[in-house]
Amino acid sequence: MSRLSCRSGFGWGAHAPPRAVSGASPETQTSKKLRRRRRSKHARARALPGSRANAKSFRLVEQLEFVFSRPGKPVVSGRNSEFEAKARNLLGAVGATILARSVRVEWNSRLRSAAGRADFRCALVSLNPRLVDHGEAEIDRTLRHELAHLLAQFRADRRRISPHGAEWRAACRDLGIADETRCHTLPFPVNRRAHRFIYICPNCRRDFPRVRKLRRAVACLPCCRAHNGGAFDRRFRLRLTSQV
Repeated sequence: MSRLSCRSGFGWGAHAPPRAVSGASPETQTSKKLRRRRRSKHARARALPGSRANAKSFRLVEQLEFVFSRPGKPVVSGRNSEFEAKARNLLGAVGATILARSVRVEWNSRLRSAAGRADFRCALVSLNPRLVDHGEAEIDRTLRHELAHLLAQFRADRRRISPHGAEWRAACRDLGIADETRCHTLPFPVNRRAHRFIYICPNCRRDFPRVRKLRRAVACLPCCRAHNGGAFDRRFRLRLTSQV
């Protein structure tokens, strides 16, 4: 039996696929073996307790531990059971028991300029972790602000409402923040982007500047309210007039 057939038949059987054969010379293979032996020798020397290399590595580890063991601010992320319990109590007190059973509250580090965000589709309130630097009162106010968005849409059911309209203001009064404004004044970084797309309503001729291009049909809300009870009407669908 040839050398090639013996080697290929070891793991694959008699009908093994052909293997690639290296074209390295015997001198090259010998030099590779010597380099592997030297590396293993140095590795064993570094592992010895009294070796100089081992002492250097321990000093480096101590320096790294000294640098990374400094106390810092606690990382705020994920769901918060304390705020969820508070949200359930607030919503239950105003009669929104169904919403109270499903509401969730979380810290969201992806929020930059916004203090909070409310998503009625999944009954979720997201809070900016930067609120921790501004005290418990600011966190409580932001939580109630976002809960007012959920409560307003819950009361409106399927009817479309303005984010900071009369329904939201009524919900703010019920949640104990009657003087709440639509925007906060906290020193959060503001990410300003140029409005590259300008849309116009064909009925009232009002402009609607947008940063991104609209991906779906959007109509003018004031015109839909005035002529179609707030429901979507294709007559008032926004039209793109200019693009920068």
